[in-house]
This record gives sequence, C-alpha cells and structure tokens, in this order.
Amino acid sequence: MMEKNNLEDLFNNLQGQLDTHEPHIGHRERFLDKLNTKDTVVKKGINWWKHLSIAASVVLVVTLSLTQFKNDSTRQEQVAEISPEVSNTQVYFASLIQEQVKSIQKESTPETKKVIDDALLQLKKLEANAAKLEQDLINGGNTKLILSAMIRNFQTRIDLLQDVQNQIEAIKKLKDYKDENYTI
Repeated sequence: MMEKNNLEDLFNNLQGQLDTHEPHIGHRERFLDKLNTKDTVVKKGINWWKHLSIAASVVLVVTLSLTQFKNDSTRQEQVAEISPEVSNTQVYFASLIQEQVKSIQKESTPETKKVIDDALLQLKKLEANAAKLEQDLINGGNTKLILSAMIRNFQTRIDLLQDVQNQIEAIKKLKDYKDENYTI
C-alpha cells in the first residue's frame, strides 16, 4: 500500500512535466539506421584493433630479441672496459675450450657418448655461471673476487674437458684390450 502511495505521489509531482508527444514521422527508421551503422563501425573497429594488436605483438617480440642480442654483445664490451686483460684472457680460453670440445666430439662412439654428453651438460652449466660472473663484474661487485672466480671457472672447464679426454683414452684402451683378448 505504501508503494502505491509513493508511485502516485511521484506521478502527481511530475504532472505536466512528462513528455507525452508522439515522435516525428520516420523516427523509428532513423533510429534503426543509426543503430545498424553503429554496429558496422564497431565491427570495423574490432578488426582494426585486432590487426593493430598483432602488429604491436610482432614489434614487441622483435624489439625484445634485438635488445637481448645487443645486451649480450654489450656485456662483452663492458667486461673489456672494466678489465681489458680479462677480455683477452676470455678470448684465449674460449678458443682453447672450443678446440677441446671439437676434439672430444670427434671421439664420440657408442662407448664414449654418455661421458661426452655429461661433459657437455656440465660445460653449459659452467658457461651459465661464467655469464653470471660477468654480469656481477659489470654491476660493480668485488672486482678481484669476481675475476678470480672467472679464472677458476675457465680452469674448471679446461680441467673437465681434459678429464673427459683422459676417460675417452681409457675407454679406447679398454676396448682395444678386450678386442685383443677376444678369440674366434
């Protein structure tokens, strides 16, 4: 009952202020035309945004890739600026390590494959550690400690590869020994 009174009060208060006129002729058609045009514009806008978002994604990926590539070369340059001797030493050790890796990969046989694969995995871990050390050096860590750790890292990689070469030689000798004792 109270709601009915409130509604009646509302209409009584608004009496004479409500628009009771009929709309102009053709109002419905004009309204529907505008509504249909708006749908087309919205649909075109969605397609435009879809293409724009794809293009933006491609640009972002390319930019990030180029930035990462640039940062890798910059890191080497920054290390060279901090300590030119370390940079020269890195080049020397890196070439020495690369030669040893090629050498042990040439020796790959079914008997030595596991030893070589394990060594290459350990080598990757040591290389990742070396990259962290380089970044620490660039970020301004204790230069003497970091340089010492970098040298130990290179030495560890060289020792690892030398150990793998010794294991490969031992495997070859064992195989030759077994072949010599094998009789038909």
